[in-house]
Amino acid sequence: MRAQARAQVDRRSVLTNHRRALAYAVGLLVATVVVFLLVAFDSTLTSVQMVDDAVYRRANELRIGVATVLARLLNVLGGGWVLIPLRIAVAVWLAARRRWRALTAWLMIWFASEVAINLFKAWYERPRPPGSLVATRGFSFPSGHAVATAATAIGLVLVLLPPGHRRRHWEVYSVVFAFVMALSRVYLNAHWLSDVVAGTLLGATIALAVAGLVTEVHDVVMKRRARSNVSPIVTRSAVIR
Repeated sequence: MRAQARAQVDRRSVLTNHRRALAYAVGLLVATVVVFLLVAFDSTLTSVQMVDDAVYRRANELRIGVATVLARLLNVLGGGWVLIPLRIAVAVWLAARRRWRALTAWLMIWFASEVAINLFKAWYERPRPPGSLVATRGFSFPSGHAVATAATAIGLVLVLLPPGHRRRHWEVYSVVFAFVMALSRVYLNAHWLSDVVAGTLLGATIALAVAGLVTEVHDVVMKRRARSNVSPIVTRSAVIR
């Protein structure tokens, strides 16, 4: 019975070791802040734009028909026409299954990533690279596709799959997909390299941090409830003595 109960808890859990997830999120946050600061204070000392320009030129030299078709497909998959219906469908499914903790994490990941995209784009107002192969709108930094894809892909794994060996495989797949999506934005001249690096780091940070915080809050609430249920018994025993 205990094993079955533990298995049931694991299936409904977003994370089993949320402290470790929060530690990873802190590490990613530090890396994200470093990239954001390098772009904000770019100079001859940091040479961010020099690296971006070099990668931009190289991408234009490596045009391959199949790669261009794949990159255009990823442009659609990472856009709002696909991500928004997907996010809604996952939210409805979690609500139907009464997985409130996972639903809370999922909605918060969605909300936080969208707020971050719009906030930082408006703050940096960085122009996009010239000659984009796909339609773009808004500023360049950070890459909205990179933020949304990383947050959504990692978030999907965390809220839909139970912790364990299988999930770890899908966690790797989600990171690889986010990485390929980020590179496709550079290939299409839709973003600079630093845009997608910052976006991927930010999206991954949001997904892990939100999942970890939601689990931490749940654990704190459950511990307080457990203490409140035990305290009357302790008080009564003390009176009897």
